[in-house]
Amino acid sequence: MATVIQPVDQPVLMDGVSWETYEALLADGGDRRQTRMAFDQGVLEIVTPSFEHELFRDVVSGVAEEILNARGQDYVRSGSVTLKQEELARGFEADASFYVAHVARVRGLSRIDLHSDPPPDLVIEVDISRSSLNKLPIYAALGVPEVWRCRSGSVYIHRLVGSNYAETDQSDVLPGLTSTQLTAFAQEGLWESRQAWRQRIQDWARQTGTA
Repeated sequence: MATVIQPVDQPVLMDGVSWETYEALLADGGDRRQTRMAFDQGVLEIVTPSFEHELFRDVVSGVAEEILNARGQDYVRSGSVTLKQEELARGFEADASFYVAHVARVRGLSRIDLHSDPPPDLVIEVDISRSSLNKLPIYAALGVPEVWRCRSGSVYIHRLVGSNYAETDQSDVLPGLTSTQLTAFAQEGLWESRQAWRQRIQDWARQTGTA
């Protein structure tokens, strides 16, 4: 039988998927699984991230981490933790995520249960393929306060207002950081030496921060 090879960063979308099937797929392979999944009321997306995807994820999450460190803010980098709620029939695995305002509530936990624990304060989504599932309704239903969406080399900041997201120029999680500055830092991180890049972000963070 021929094997169909799915290109990386080209999502597989399936409709009519049960919650039980979604959970079984999450469990399959455990921590060794290389794919990321999102589930929205019966629609399942499965994607295998590419090198380009992971590189941009690392530089964007690196911007957040360097600013937090420079300002002396406590945080937990929660990575691509799986967050889901069966009663909402929604779940996702972030490309990257951080707890900042709610760090004290999750420090030391071995797992996150959204029935008793808060969602991350910041979720980072890198969208290389325009055909991927719109995950903002999933993030909103699960109560994520801020999302950074990375598309075509730019980073857009979305803030949860009521039950929907509004695009904004300013980050609430990292005060003083605009989408323009965030995009510039991310793009520079793709080609500049890591030491010089980190130092410039740290200098900027100390000059603009209030922490």
